Amino acid sequence: MQSIGILIDTVIWIFTWVLIINIALGWLIHFNILNPRQQLVRMVGEVTYRVTEPALRPIRRYIPSVGGLDLSPIVLILLLQFLRNLMWEYVIYR
Repeated sequence: MQSIGILIDTVIWIFTWVLIINIALGWLIHFNILNPRQQLVRMVGEVTYRVTEPALRPIRRYIPSVGGLDLSPIVLILLLQFLRNLMWEYVIYR
């Protein structure tokens, strides 16, 4: 059971980093630091968007953006960390 818990923890950790990369990439494109027409930037942006958007979309229904600032990634990261802590508490330490 510990192996499954560690695997799930690793998947949550990787998803959290993909979410952070998606946020950072969006900021860099918005402030014209990266060119979205470059193939690598476009590919990375497309992959991170497709991976994270299904998890962010339900949160965006309930939490509107505040002054143009999207708070749904912060809520999702907090939820993921809560799930990791809960899993460590009940699955791995038992």
